[in-house]
Amino acid sequence: MITFKEAFQKVLDHPLDLGIEIVSLMDSLNRILAEDIFADRDFPPFDRATKDGIAIQYSTLINNVHIFTIEGEAAAGVVQQVLNDKNNCLEVMTGAVVPENCDTVIMYEHISIENGIATLNKEVTKGQNIHYQGSDEKLGALLLSKGTKITPAEIGVMATVGKAMVKVKGNPKVCTIATGNELVAVNETPKPHQIRKSNMLTIEAALLNSKIEASSLHLLDEKELIKNELEKALTENDVLLLSGGVSKGKFDFIPEVMESLGVEKVFHRVAQRPGKPFWFGIYPKLKTVIFSFPGNPVSTFANYHLYFLPWLHTSWGILIDKSYIKLFVAFTITQPLTRFIQVSTIVKDGIIWAVPVNENGSGDLTSLTKADGFICLEPREDIYEVGESVPFIKTR
Repeated sequence: MITFKEAFQKVLDHPLDLGIEIVSLMDSLNRILAEDIFADRDFPPFDRATKDGIAIQYSTLINNVHIFTIEGEAAAGVVQQVLNDKNNCLEVMTGAVVPENCDTVIMYEHISIENGIATLNKEVTKGQNIHYQGSDEKLGALLLSKGTKITPAEIGVMATVGKAMVKVKGNPKVCTIATGNELVAVNETPKPHQIRKSNMLTIEAALLNSKIEASSLHLLDEKELIKNELEKALTENDVLLLSGGVSKGKFDFIPEVMESLGVEKVFHRVAQRPGKPFWFGIYPKLKTVIFSFPGNPVSTFANYHLYFLPWLHTSWGILIDKSYIKLFVAFTITQPLTRFIQVSTIVKDGIIWAVPVNENGSGDLTSLTKADGFICLEPREDIYEVGESVPFIKTR
C-alpha cells in the first residue's frame, strides 16, 4: 500500500498525448482551447456611442451654447454620419459610430427636445459616453490563451473575431465499466438482493462536464467473461474507468484478469479513506490507461475527482487547480490514512467555510447530493483547528 501523494504522482506520471481536434464554435463549449486567439481588429473597432442621446462638438460649450439644432440621426449599424455645423447636434443611438466632428455624447435623460431643438439640462464632460476605438484591445492583441476552458464568455470573444471553427484539446475515448452480479438496469425493479446501476452513470454524467461521451459495459462476476470483455475494451479505448472488483472478495477478479491480459499494475491500494482499494495500471501494448475504483459510490466519486480529472488535465497540458478552504469545525486525524471528507460550503463574514456533511460511510450515495467537494486531511498528531486552511477538491 502506498501513500496518497505517491499514488497521485504515479497517476500523473502516465499522461496520454490526446492530440488536437477542430470543432465548430458552439461545439467547443466546455472544451479546452488548443490555440491562441488574437484580435482581428481594434476592440471596439470604432468610437462607439454608449448611450442614446445627442452627439455634439464639446468646443461649442466654451461659448456658453446650450441649445442645439438637430441635423439628423446616427443609428447603430450604419456608416459614420457627419455633423455639418459644429453648433448643431445629431441624435445618436447606443452602438452607433460617433459622428464625424463630434466628440461628446449626452444621454436623452440629460436634455429636453422640442421642435427639433435640444436643450442641455446638466453639466457635460468632454468625451463622455464614448467607448473609444481600441480602448479594450488593439489589433493583434492576445485575447485567449491555449489551455483556457471555453465557457460562454470565451464563445462570445471567439465569435467576435470570427472563429467559426476552433482548435481544442482532444478528448480520450473512455469506457466506463461496472462490475457485479447485484447490479440491474435503472429501469428495472431490483429484487431484494439487487441494486440499480448508479456508480458509472454518475461518472458518465461527470465526464459530460468535459464533453466526453463514454461507452459503457456491465460485467458479471465471471472470470472468463470479464477477461474477454476487458481484452476487447483495452484495444478499443484510451481509458477504462471501472467500479468494483478490486477489493479482497472472492469474486474480485479485476487485478488477476488485468495481469493475465498483460496490463502492468502501477499500484494497488492507497492509504486513504474513502477509496483505499484503488487499482491503477497501464496496458503497454496500446498505452491504454486503467483506473479501477472500489465499488462503493462515494469511493468511486471521490477517486474520479482525486485522480482521473488531474490526470486528464495533465494529459491536456494544463495546470491543475489547487484550492483551499477554511475549516468550520476541528478535526483529529491520527490513523495513517489520508482522509477525504465530504463538506458543504457556507459563506460567513466574507470567508468560505467547509462544513462536514452528515453521511453513513462510503456506501451512502445520497450524501454526494449534500456536498460541494472533499477536504484533504493528512494524518498528524496536531489537531486541525477551526479556521485552518486545508486543500479542497471541488465537485460542484
